[in-house]
Amino acid sequence: MNKLLLALAICLGLNACGSNGTKKDNTTNVEQTQLQETKDRVEILYFHGKQRCATCMAIEKNAQEAVESQFADELKNGTVVFKTIDISKAENEKIAEKYMVTWSALFVSKWKDGKETYENLTESAFANARTAPDTFKSGVIEKIKTLLK
Repeated sequence: MNKLLLALAICLGLNACGSNGTKKDNTTNVEQTQLQETKDRVEILYFHGKQRCATCMAIEKNAQEAVESQFADELKNGTVVFKTIDISKAENEKIAEKYMVTWSALFVSKWKDGKETYENLTESAFANARTAPDTFKSGVIEKIKTLLK
């Protein structure tokens, strides 16, 4: 609860600092982000650095294909969220620290009543995304289906 209030205060403070009396389009984005942060959902988080190998690119490509092909409706309504996060960018430092990510990684997290549980799928992703993409995609799909229940 305190984290949510702090995040809200920061967002409102940042919005107020940039305000010149006119309504900006990013207010809608802030409101959507706040709504999404409180909504029950499953997030697929693919982390990567500035340089990526063939396997790293296969993880992102195949994870995104699996999600988009099986969960199109859930992506539209926000029940499933796919995020690609470049950990070499300063704005992504905090999320990388939260998940203790220092290189390419794949996480699936479930948000329920404002609380998160997550699973690190990185080992399976590196083992299968490039050499056995169908196995990898099936695993991602099954994990998401399980978490949506």
